Amino acid sequence: MTNPLPGYESLASVLSRALDQAQSGKGAERHGNGLPFSEQPVMVEQRQQGGTGFTVGQARKKSLESMGLQAQEAAVKELLGAINYLAAAVLYLEESPNIHSRRSKTPLSVRPSPPLPSG
Repeated sequence: MTNPLPGYESLASVLSRALDQAQSGKGAERHGNGLPFSEQPVMVEQRQQGGTGFTVGQARKKSLESMGLQAQEAAVKELLGAINYLAAAVLYLEESPNIHSRRSKTPLSVRPSPPLPSG
């Protein structure tokens, strides 16, 4: 990771921990199968589905799950996983020409949301 500007060290630390989780933590153990990130199921699924719905949905699910966890460490792990799903969405968008034509016609802001977990 590049050297962050003064005042951005804490953000760099979080992003670095998300990378560590993807390349050597839960993500690598469950989904990596020794493949480069660009060939792992998280990326392949987006290409097959033609959009980021899967990864954005998974990031949302992990974010909501983190809110219901009592243990700080477990909640942080869920949020780091959410960051990795969003990073996969960014990678897909950057590799996909004409992505605007493949986006959902219904913005998330008008879709019904499930109730938040009680905590």
